[in-house]
Amino acid sequence: MIRITEQESNYNDIDQMEVSAILKGINNEDQTVPLAVEKCIPQIEKLVLAVTERMKAGGRLFYIGAGTSGRLGVVDASECPPTFGVPFDEVVGIIAGGDKAIRRAVENAEDDIEQAWLDLEQFNINAKDSLIGIAASGTTPYVVGGLTQARENGILTGCIICNQGGPVVAVSDFPVEVVVGPEFLTGSTRMKSGTAQKLVLNMLSTTVMIKLGRVKGNKMVDMQLTNHKLVDRGTQMVMNELKIDYKEAEDLLIRYGSVRKAVEAYKN
Repeated sequence: MIRITEQESNYNDIDQMEVSAILKGINNEDQTVPLAVEKCIPQIEKLVLAVTERMKAGGRLFYIGAGTSGRLGVVDASECPPTFGVPFDEVVGIIAGGDKAIRRAVENAEDDIEQAWLDLEQFNINAKDSLIGIAASGTTPYVVGGLTQARENGILTGCIICNQGGPVVAVSDFPVEVVVGPEFLTGSTRMKSGTAQKLVLNMLSTTVMIKLGRVKGNKMVDMQLTNHKLVDRGTQMVMNELKIDYKEAEDLLIRYGSVRKAVEAYKN
């Protein structure tokens, strides 16, 4: 398999470049990423619809990945509860090597083809759930093994990769293949590939949550009120919706714990 993510950079002698030239080169490459993602919207749409259907029926969403890909999955999963008010076990990110690998690389963790399924079994993953493998190369054994076992157990599978085809696609019901081309720094998939994966994850989880009713209008009405900024944001939402003053809106918000509940309580 030819891995585009491993191809030689289009930029030579970058170690001899001036700082401004390096920055411009990176920026030029980054600008190509949204265009590559745009081409994949039909693939992303199919994945969103399939995941949404499963989650409406009580299923959960799991991400697995190694290195940068795994970290991006963990970040997306961890942001769903505070943003959308969903339970912490509804969207789960798992990284090869365990949580310690979020901060420090765990040697050979991505090469263990059996470990992902063992990690998933700790969450009692089942046929109601969906599993998305994230792997820039599309070949990571940890991800391939997890998706293979999941498929054999009737679990919906998808992937987000930055090559075309490969082992991960072969075991994914709904593959998303964002081909961003060679990296500015040859093989450094934390760059364009990581950016592409982050963009797709943003699109996926946000759209799924909208379709699950976790957004009203364009507002995060179920967000968790975990700091002063979010309390103020929620208060402004309640004020605007109910046409009441700040103090009354804030009191309602604190009493009921979310914008949605505060507005519903006031109206009823």
